[in-house]
Amino acid sequence: MNPSGLGKFLALHAQQRCIWLVGLCYNRYGVELIYKQQPLIRGRGVSYCKNLLSPRFEHSEDHEGESAEALDKTYYVFLPPELCFVHPLPGLLVRGAQRLPSIMRRVESMLLAIQLKDIINYPVPALKILEALTAASCQETFCYERAELLGDAYLKWVVSRFLFLKYPQKHEGQLTRMRQQMVSNMVLYQYALKKGLQSYIQADRFAPSRWAAPGVLPVFDEDVKETESSLFDNDSESSRTIPGEGDDGYEDDEMEDGELESDSSSYRVLSSKTLADVVEALIGVYYVEGGKNAANHLMKWIGIEVDFDPKEIMCTIRPSNVPESILRSVNFDALEGALNIKFEDRGLLVEAITHASRPSSGVSCYQRLEFVGDAVLDHLITRHLFFTYTDLPPGRLTDLRAAAVNNENFARVAVKHKLHLHLRHGSSALEKQIRDFVKEVQNELSKPGFNSFGLGDCKAPKVLGDIVESIAGAIFLDSGRDTAVVWKVFQPLLHPMVTPETLPMHPVRELQERCQQQAEGLEYKATRNGNLATVEVFVDGVQVGIAQNAQKKMAQKLAARNALVALKERETAEAKEKGSEDAKKKNGSQTFTRQTLNDICLRRNWPMPLYRCVSEGGPAHAKRFTFAVRINTTDRGWTAECVGEAMPSVKKAKDSAAVLLLELLNKWYT
Repeated sequence: MNPSGLGKFLALHAQQRCIWLVGLCYNRYGVELIYKQQPLIRGRGVSYCKNLLSPRFEHSEDHEGESAEALDKTYYVFLPPELCFVHPLPGLLVRGAQRLPSIMRRVESMLLAIQLKDIINYPVPALKILEALTAASCQETFCYERAELLGDAYLKWVVSRFLFLKYPQKHEGQLTRMRQQMVSNMVLYQYALKKGLQSYIQADRFAPSRWAAPGVLPVFDEDVKETESSLFDNDSESSRTIPGEGDDGYEDDEMEDGELESDSSSYRVLSSKTLADVVEALIGVYYVEGGKNAANHLMKWIGIEVDFDPKEIMCTIRPSNVPESILRSVNFDALEGALNIKFEDRGLLVEAITHASRPSSGVSCYQRLEFVGDAVLDHLITRHLFFTYTDLPPGRLTDLRAAAVNNENFARVAVKHKLHLHLRHGSSALEKQIRDFVKEVQNELSKPGFNSFGLGDCKAPKVLGDIVESIAGAIFLDSGRDTAVVWKVFQPLLHPMVTPETLPMHPVRELQERCQQQAEGLEYKATRNGNLATVEVFVDGVQVGIAQNAQKKMAQKLAARNALVALKERETAEAKEKGSEDAKKKNGSQTFTRQTLNDICLRRNWPMPLYRCVSEGGPAHAKRFTFAVRINTTDRGWTAECVGEAMPSVKKAKDSAAVLLLELLNKWYT
């Protein structure tokens, strides 16, 4: 097209747009424009204040060079000049002022953290204290969950060590109850209340629209916001609502980050677990920043007394008095060789491998050593994972810890290093359980690169995991209560340690997440016939997996695994039948959706698409929706109604219909 022809085309296009706007103003708003041929002003709305503390703004400075691409996604409006006026405040000033609520929010929270730091009276960065006070519900760039994981393990370890050394006559069950009375969530909650931590905790999403300057009463303008949002909210990244689409019954309107559904300015609701978690997170932060001394200082401040007199403890720790006949029955060369350490007091090692089924004069069973060894291994492994994977999200870090610190994994460590051969017990039934488990583990180890990390198909006898923990306790005492020696021995024993790449997902959890993503109903049905448990798996009322095992949990895991295999095979067969493109549509991963259709309507000044629910059926846990859509184009009139596929959610059903309409428009205009 030559330049003169292009100019005529643009002029004609502008004239048509002006005529359309004149009609719109009169029909919708009752305003009759005086100047019918006036040129229009293109502008974009000033959005509401954004929550700049949200993670999506964390790296915004890295994308400054993408302004051209950002402009393409900006919604512009065309306004008649006779209805406009020049605002006294420039746009740059308004946009700068919109950052003020987020800045003040961070200043206020930092001041609270500094105040708490001064009260605790230990040099730890205030920003780290703020991290320990910020819940994940705030949806900021940090939260206390990682520090809480570390603090929980350290608190358990310190209290276990204190009780073990202070009460040498208490057995393992008594020590466990005493520890629970010192570190339970309810106890930590009471400590937090006494110190007034509830006044410092950040647990609510920040809502910039509800922020008020200090000394100014907040104004909640819900009534005004509905009318203003249709004109000025299109620029917001978090709100992509299109006028006219809100009446069709689907819930696609997302609230602004930090916005609350109701006015909760007069009070806050904090659960007791949140306060307990903050106590553990503070312990974790102080441990990271200042080591054991800082963490112990925080624990003493909060009210957890774990100090003891070393001289008093030394009086209670005496060398073991194990009979020579028992010492000669243990192959110390092989056992110490497997551990790669020489014991000063071999009586501790004998106690660590002695089961309660084999009572001996002068030798206690391993239960007390298991109590302290469990805590020290939990602490050391959690600390290793915390400092190794510094950027790992809290959820994944918790999964790593659960995979590394569990009885099933420790039992496999015992078999791998032949520690089970040295177990002293007197039970033939236990011997058979160990023998069967060893055979299963040897089959696992024969598979190249395989490591179940406790998710194998054979349930481990608890005693095998217990002796690993009791040996850790024995090394801790024999080394003069030095955790570094324990880690030096156990790091190679635990190799290969679980990593984010090798972390297996439990079949039950994997199946649950898959069904949630696909909006499918999941149900387990368990029955027992004698010593055999049977578990069936149903997805949308159809049986997809079944398994039997003596233990119900193992049967559930095997049934979930069988169900996953069956579902994957079914999906593969469907993909081959319908082709890869149809398979992508079924999984809801299509590129073009309702938003693409809305963008086209805005660019062409068409009315928004009209959606209609064609059918809705199925049981409550597995409903299916079918929607149809059509639009009124300015040049060709109404399109045919495109009916999408039946989908498990309203959003997916509308997306399916929108894809078909996009294909129709593509044929019309190409």
